[in-house]
Amino acid sequence: MNIKEVSRQHILYIVLLILAGEAVFILPFVLARVFRATVLEVFQINNTELGLCFSVYGVVALFSYLFGGPLADRFPPRKLMGTALILTALGGLVYASSPSLQTLTILYGFWGFTTIFLFWSAMIKATRVWGGTENQGKAFGFLDGGRGLVGALFGLLGVVVFSLFVSDSHITLNEQVEAFHYVIYVSSALVALIGVIVFFFLKIDNEAEVTTLDKITLKNIKTVLKLPAIWLMMIIIICAYVGYKITDIFSLYANNVMGYNEVDAAKTGTFLLFIRPVVGVIIGVLADRSRASIYLCLGFLLSIFGAMLFASGIVDEGTNILFFLSIIIVAVGVYAARVLYFAVMEEGNIPLVLTGTAVGIISFIGYTPEVFAGPAIGYFLDAAPGKEGHQAVFWMLAIFSVIGFLASFIFYRISKKSGSRQN
Repeated sequence: MNIKEVSRQHILYIVLLILAGEAVFILPFVLARVFRATVLEVFQINNTELGLCFSVYGVVALFSYLFGGPLADRFPPRKLMGTALILTALGGLVYASSPSLQTLTILYGFWGFTTIFLFWSAMIKATRVWGGTENQGKAFGFLDGGRGLVGALFGLLGVVVFSLFVSDSHITLNEQVEAFHYVIYVSSALVALIGVIVFFFLKIDNEAEVTTLDKITLKNIKTVLKLPAIWLMMIIIICAYVGYKITDIFSLYANNVMGYNEVDAAKTGTFLLFIRPVVGVIIGVLADRSRASIYLCLGFLLSIFGAMLFASGIVDEGTNILFFLSIIIVAVGVYAARVLYFAVMEEGNIPLVLTGTAVGIISFIGYTPEVFAGPAIGYFLDAAPGKEGHQAVFWMLAIFSVIGFLASFIFYRISKKSGSRQN
C-alpha cells in the first residue's frame, strides 16, 4: 500500500472514530444539553429527577468502565463500537415514547451499559494507536474537537427539526412533545447508521496492534495500579468531568436567568457545542509542541476564572455580551482539560498494550461525577430556583477546578522529573 493510500486510510479511521465517539452520546446527553428546558417539560420531571437518571447511568457506567477496559485489549474496536452504537440507537425508540420517570431511569441504565462497556475503552485505545508516540495531542485533539463538531451539528439539526414543528410565538406542551419526538427519531436513525458503517469500515493496517493481549490477567491490573500517573489522572478526570457536566446547564441558564425562550436557549446550547471543536484542534496541536500537562493546568485556570464570573452574580439579564464571553471562557477551560486528560498517558509512561485496562481503571474512579454531579446540580438548581441556584453550581465548578489544577501541576512535575517524552 502506497503512502497516499495509507494517509487516506488513516483519515477515514479518525473520521469514523470522531463520528462514533460523539454519536453514541447524542441520545443520553447531547439532546438533554441542548434541549434541557424542553426535556423537563416533555417528560414532566424536574432537575433533580433528571439528575437521578444521569446518576443511574453513572452507576452502571462505572462498573462498565472497570470490566469493559480489559475487554478492549482483547477485541477489535470496530466490532465493540459498532454494536454499541446500534444498541444505543434502539434505546431511542423507548426515549421517543415519552416514558415514565421509572422507565426513563431504566433506559439511562441501559445506555450506561451500551455506551461504556462495549465502547469507551475501545475508542480511547484506538485513538492512542492512531496517534502513535509523537502525536497524542493531535489524536485526542482531533477526536474531542471532531466530536464537538459532530455534537454541534447534531444539536443544530435538532434545533432545525424542533423549530419545524413549533409556532414562532407561544409554544404549547403538545407542540414541544411532538417536535422533540421527531428530534429523537432523526437522531436515533443517524446513530444506527453510523454504527453499521463503523462495524464494517473502522479498519487500519496496524489494527493488530490494537488487540495484542491473548488473555486478561490480574498481573496486568497490578502493573497499571503501580503507576503514579494512574492515580493523578483519576483526580484530574474527576475535576474535568464535573466541569463538563456543568456545561449542561448553560441552555437552562439562558432560559431561567437571561430570559431566553426555549428555541433561543437551545441555540445557546448549540453555540457552546461549536466552541469545542475549535478548542480541541488548537489545544491538541499546541500540546504536541510541549507537554500536555502544561495545557491541562491552563485549562483548569480558565475554568476557575470563568466559574467565578458566573458565581459572582454579575452575569444577569441584559448582559448578553458578558454572558457569551463568560461561556467562552468556561468552555475553553473545560474543553481543554477534556481534550488532554487521556492525551497525557504517553507522558505518564502508561504502556500502550495495557491502554484498555488503564482506561478502565482510571475511568472507574475518574467518571464518578456521572453518579454525583447530576443529582448535585439538580439539587442546587431546585433548592434555589433562578439565579442563586446557578451561582451555587458555578461555585462547585470553581472548587473542583482548583483541585484539578493542583493535580495537573503535580502530574507535570512528576513527569518532567522522570524524564518522560515531551508529548
